[in-house]
Amino acid sequence: MRPSEIPQQVRELAARCEAKLSGRFAEIDAVSAACTERIMEAFQELRVSEACFAGTTGYGYDDLGRETLDKVWARVFGAEKAIVRIGFVNGTHAIASALFAALRPGDTLLSVMGAPYDTLRTAIGISGDEFGSLRFYGVDYAQVDTLDGGPDYEGIRRACMELRPAAALIQRSRGYAGRRALLSGELEELIRSIKSASPETVCVVDNCYGEFVDTVEPTMLGADLIAGSLIKNPGGGLAPTGGYIAGRAELVDRAANRMTVPGIGGECGSTLGNNRLLFQGLFMAPHTTAQALKTAALCAAMLGELGYKSAPGPFEPRGDIIQTITLETPENLKRFCRGIQSGSPVDSYVTPETWAMPGYADEVIMAAGAFIQGSSIELSCDGPMREPYYAFLQGGLTYESGKLGVMNAIAEMLDK
Repeated sequence: MRPSEIPQQVRELAARCEAKLSGRFAEIDAVSAACTERIMEAFQELRVSEACFAGTTGYGYDDLGRETLDKVWARVFGAEKAIVRIGFVNGTHAIASALFAALRPGDTLLSVMGAPYDTLRTAIGISGDEFGSLRFYGVDYAQVDTLDGGPDYEGIRRACMELRPAAALIQRSRGYAGRRALLSGELEELIRSIKSASPETVCVVDNCYGEFVDTVEPTMLGADLIAGSLIKNPGGGLAPTGGYIAGRAELVDRAANRMTVPGIGGECGSTLGNNRLLFQGLFMAPHTTAQALKTAALCAAMLGELGYKSAPGPFEPRGDIIQTITLETPENLKRFCRGIQSGSPVDSYVTPETWAMPGYADEVIMAAGAFIQGSSIELSCDGPMREPYYAFLQGGLTYESGKLGVMNAIAEMLDK
């Protein structure tokens, strides 16, 4: 439905919830301000100039913008080195490259927050039998399941002491799981627990959906490598594609060899005129992430008033931008996603349907009326068609548009 068709009672519900959330919104804005200050310091310290926005073609040698952006990214994320590339096709590509940098044939990878996100399972080799997975190259896999939705610290320490894994994968966000996202304090304790039990283990953090949600990033808390997607938080809604890896210099160089080829690494790769969007997207990222967090908090508050369970709650601290809603029935999940789609600025006339999406075990429904295909920092909602029919809402380039989308989705559910 169009914004003018949203029922008055839904608008009134939103207004009541907004009034209660004023203090929470102020906390979110404070984090955005601190992260913006850190980014501004990096831009000025590393002398970002208009010359950095020029693109390269072909091999892309001596790309000033690409090289400067890598340094800015490392500075912002508290890392020794970073690679930021449009050549990463998605977050899974960047994360897998980071894992290959930390593992050799015969090594063991330990996933410490249960099974990772669906698409990464195929890259690791715990789902399917794809040529070129970590398992294909002789890497063993083990996992420690979560405990009451959070880290099982004792189980993780025990597994690290017994297996001496070469790498530990820490998925910060919840993915398609019912657990909560990791907060910064939990991340720090988790990394400390792993290192105390197995000092040589490389801690690799899947940082997707978590950038700029707090004033610190995992590389500031002891992580050896972090990786993520540019069409989520750190691209600020402007990056057209790509991903990043940041952390210890030696490991970042190894990951670059996986991204391209050994001997070339990060020295090659044209930017095709996208540098300005990557710089500007990073500059906008804390503010844009704050808009998404406010949208998520409003959604949780409104659905809570209607009797639906949401995680995290509207006033709880957040480790990512994802809002999980338990919608209980397949019809509720379909209606909510269709409401988000019809409340979008792009493709609002399209009706989402369930489909067998590559890399996922169950059929999935996705609503994403986005300017950039698959962009999760733009308002979107999706969920696997399995009990208890979680909807995973994320994004919102502006709080105002995010609010309209949430009201539209709720109106769609109530109307049926």
